[in-house]
Amino acid sequence: MKETLTLTSTWDKTFPRSEKVNHRKVTFHNRYGIELAADLYEPKNQEGKLAALAVCGPFGAVKEQAAGLYAQTMAERGFLTIAFDPSFTGESGGTPRYMASPDINTEDFQAAVDFLSVQENADPDRIGIIGICGWGGMALNAAALDTRIRATVTSTMYDMARVNARGYFDSEDSEEARYQKKQALNSQRTEDYKNGTYALGGGVVDPLPEDAPFFVKDYHDYYKTVRGYHSRSLNSNGGWNVTGCMSFLNQPILQYSREIRSAVLLIHGEKAHSCYFSRDSYADMVKDSPYADNKELMIIPDAVHTDLYDRTDIIPFDKITEFFQKAMQ
Repeated sequence: MKETLTLTSTWDKTFPRSEKVNHRKVTFHNRYGIELAADLYEPKNQEGKLAALAVCGPFGAVKEQAAGLYAQTMAERGFLTIAFDPSFTGESGGTPRYMASPDINTEDFQAAVDFLSVQENADPDRIGIIGICGWGGMALNAAALDTRIRATVTSTMYDMARVNARGYFDSEDSEEARYQKKQALNSQRTEDYKNGTYALGGGVVDPLPEDAPFFVKDYHDYYKTVRGYHSRSLNSNGGWNVTGCMSFLNQPILQYSREIRSAVLLIHGEKAHSCYFSRDSYADMVKDSPYADNKELMIIPDAVHTDLYDRTDIIPFDKITEFFQKAMQ
């Protein structure tokens, strides 16, 4: 049975509305029957079939934040775009809430391609995707699986499987460290089952401790301030379930990235704590690959992780536009 979603009718984004595009809410379903909510952005006064883009991320954010900004900006540049909430989050369906899945969230991107493929004003042969932060890794995973995706852009990308299994900077990359994580998570499963609810892990810490690491300060500056706070954002509020990302521990998502034949552009800030994800993913993607010629890595000087969420003076939209136009011509 189709889920009935509650969609906000007022403009509640963290960025101003553009007068250059039409905006409306849409829904579509994924292969598992979960109903997904999206904002559709359509350039005004455009005729014919348009190249189309699906945008998602960051991990723990909602479509009213960075994804919507990217989608609206690319619509201003002539693309038909959607920014969607992944399964179990935001205005999208799926229960229990606040869960993540390497399989289902990859499927969410493919479902977005399904939706765009049948729109009357979209060209089904010119569909691309943009993944931000943790959804950058999911976008690459989708590109490795879905041959309909002509081009992929990742921005400030996280490999969620790697960081869950190995820790930040691979500092917990040992069998013993993983075992300790599994013990803790499985103990939490037992408690959750007893309680009949899923314990939340907590979003970005607030108030900010004076000795907080830089990347925590970086996230706080976005999710916990007027700059990026949103009432439905997991990171801005209670966070994922404690067990929400458990399956990433033994389900690597970028196993076949070097087999991606379509064009890929990875964008990252030079000073982002997460920059190693894009550097390493790019190196792995092009190593011994016959499809390396249409792969690019773009490092933005002096930029930190969240700069690429909403800093329109730093996000290389000209480059992104040129990349998609070339790849989907």
